[in-house]
Amino acid sequence: MTGQETGDRKVSFGFEEVTEAEKVDRVKGVFRSVASRYDIMNDAMSGGVHRLWKHDAMNRVNPQPGERHLDVAGGTGELARAFLALADKAGARRGDARQATSIVSDINEAMLEAGKARSDNAKWEGRLSWICADGQNLPFADRSFDAVTISFGIRNFADRVAGLKEFRRVLKPGGRLAVLEFSQMTAPMLQKAYDAYSFAVIPGMGEMIAGDRASYQYLIESIRQFPDQETFRAEIEGAGFRNVSVTNYHAGIAALHFGWAV
Repeated sequence: MTGQETGDRKVSFGFEEVTEAEKVDRVKGVFRSVASRYDIMNDAMSGGVHRLWKHDAMNRVNPQPGERHLDVAGGTGELARAFLALADKAGARRGDARQATSIVSDINEAMLEAGKARSDNAKWEGRLSWICADGQNLPFADRSFDAVTISFGIRNFADRVAGLKEFRRVLKPGGRLAVLEFSQMTAPMLQKAYDAYSFAVIPGMGEMIAGDRASYQYLIESIRQFPDQETFRAEIEGAGFRNVSVTNYHAGIAALHFGWAV
């Protein structure tokens, strides 16, 4: 193997260039640090709007009774619980009693522990499970899931294309992929204003609420390093997905990329 193949290839960690292996370790450290305050910070940073984006994303996924769902980098399990709730609603409308199941996968044990501690998991006992795993090397068989989702996580991958290929591998034919991620705004002047706000306000907010300025400095930098919507669409298509659509939220602050495994 070459040096690149063994994890020595340089990738971005915010505005720094590090090896893939170092990025994995440092990302783990970031989320280990913020795990206990992760949901609170998300609400504070977005004014709660991230929940509307996630709600729309899950409606696009259109969960159905009996389906098997994987939420990669799922952290505290918000999307997994939403998937199960929507699947049950669809079943109730049609008189279909089959129960959907969901797996929350995350590379960071601290994030999973924060998710497992939530009281609203009790409703989904036996249907919601948690596994510590690397999204670039998922421990599941080919064609295992009807739907794969990831929200605000893929920009933290050392190799997001490898992750996309793994998502394609574990999806059944006809399965759906939904990737919700911060993106690039549709107007340069809006982007300039948003950048000014982000760098001036969010690291300080992270220090005040989560006691961690550096981690939120990284998170803002990682957003700016993420490719624009069309570039990322091409990466998803290159990983084997078809009919990939892009939905911008709030002028591109975030975007939903949705595709099919066919």
